Amino acid sequence: MEQKFLDLFKETLEIEDREIALTDSFRNFDEWDSLALLSVIAMIDEEYDVIIESKEFQKLTTIGEVFNYIQSNS
Repeated sequence: MEQKFLDLFKETLEIEDREIALTDSFRNFDEWDSLALLSVIAMIDEEYDVIIESKEFQKLTTIGEVFNYIQSNS
């Protein structure tokens, strides 16, 4: 499940030139902006049926924290 999530995260941010890991701080990615935020939240809702409020999402800093949030709330 972790690899599928990483693949979806990469696809959502349109990252093609490198690998990403659960320990990565996604807010430091060049691809990260307000549209990326909305896209990731939409992907999580669509793929995992988990809704993350923007206020909650702001507390998450790594891809792993997002993944753990989904697992805890699905």
